Amino acid sequence: MSLLTVGTMAFDSIETPFGGVDKVVGGACTYISWAASYFIDKINLVSIVGSDFPDDELDALKKRGVDLSGLEIKQDGKTFFWAGKYHYNMISRDTLTTDLNVLDDFNPVLPQHFKSSDFVMLGNLTPDIQDQVLNQLSSADRSFVALDTMNFWMDIAMDKLLEVIRKVDVLIINDEEARQLSGEYSLVNAAKKIHTLGPKYLIIKKGEHGAMLFNESKVFFAPGLPLAEVKDPTGAGDTFAGGFMGYLAKTEDTSFENMKRALIYGSTMASFCVQEFGIENLKKINQDKIDKRVKAFSNLVKFDIP
Repeated sequence: MSLLTVGTMAFDSIETPFGGVDKVVGGACTYISWAASYFIDKINLVSIVGSDFPDDELDALKKRGVDLSGLEIKQDGKTFFWAGKYHYNMISRDTLTTDLNVLDDFNPVLPQHFKSSDFVMLGNLTPDIQDQVLNQLSSADRSFVALDTMNFWMDIAMDKLLEVIRKVDVLIINDEEARQLSGEYSLVNAAKKIHTLGPKYLIIKKGEHGAMLFNESKVFFAPGLPLAEVKDPTGAGDTFAGGFMGYLAKTEDTSFENMKRALIYGSTMASFCVQEFGIENLKKINQDKIDKRVKAFSNLVKFDIP
């Protein structure tokens, strides 16, 4: 099975109450690809960078099985850059700088062999670009498509966003976004409303408090894993998506029962991500560490009823 991921590759400067880094590699595609690479070895990446993006980072992705045929490198441009400062709760943050740079000209063109990807993860981009990608898929009726979005697109491009949401299988958003999209405070009612917009499955992320999976009348909740140390939440949501979709692609099973397992694997990958700045921890883990942490997640929700 193959996974197509479309989104940003970037440089991030991050400040948290527990440290900071300057200009580390980030971006949705980067996190998604690294996380998914622990489950499958056929990842098709579509993004854009400038000539300043490090060759060794691209080489590392290639070694993880990432096909960079869809990566555009603009020799006369700079890579997308974001700088932000997190508050003490590690949820709220202030954006200090956003330089679109080459991302401002992003016009994704899928190589021919990408168009038949079995699974598709659309990172957080403009709804127009997400739709542009969907229209290039030769197997749109067969590909299993997940989409990430945010409040900003709901504010300025709701009509187009709703058009794209109707075409996907899974919508991945956080609790605040679910409430805005649905107009409902209760996440159960929000899920019911969002299902009427098109997606069969809905994942609502709740940060350190876990994630919820909805499918018609069925609900599954995966708790957040208590961690002694959290350094950087940047990219956790994209890492979650990469682990989730990577596991589905590996198992070739999109049933609700298997998606429950995929939710745990996605949460597991995200828990590794937040323990270091940027993608550093994703580079250091191995299958044994992943399996042990999945077991730790499993133990969180086991109990006996007398």
